[in-house]
Amino acid sequence: MNFAAVLKETRGGRDLPPPPLFAEPPADLAERARRALYEVADPEFPISIVDLGLVRAVMADEDTASVTVHLTFTATACPCMDFIEWDVRQRLLEESEIRAVELVTVWDPPWTTAAISERGRALLRSFGVAT
Repeated sequence: MNFAAVLKETRGGRDLPPPPLFAEPPADLAERARRALYEVADPEFPISIVDLGLVRAVMADEDTASVTVHLTFTATACPCMDFIEWDVRQRLLEESEIRAVELVTVWDPPWTTAAISERGRALLRSFGVAT
């Protein structure tokens, strides 16, 4: 499914906090991809999927310019799974160094609020969401 119209509205309709400031440039393609995912918002809250703890792993093959992302979701019946996956793929393919993206859904361990980063917790609190 093509979520381009929804994504345009989502990215244009709310402010996503800027990515964290990093002291060093990304060491490799996997780190570059992980940092790009800070620009992918959770559909329900203006917080990145990285800060929410949905990104479990990012691996890359520099030779083939391919990236594999292990994602989890807050629930097995999350209605936004397809949208998030589409958004992740689109965002990563915006990086000139990335030619292919593979997404792997993982459920073990299950997502809990413990997966939310400290930065994510602070952002959620600023929106009135208790964590």
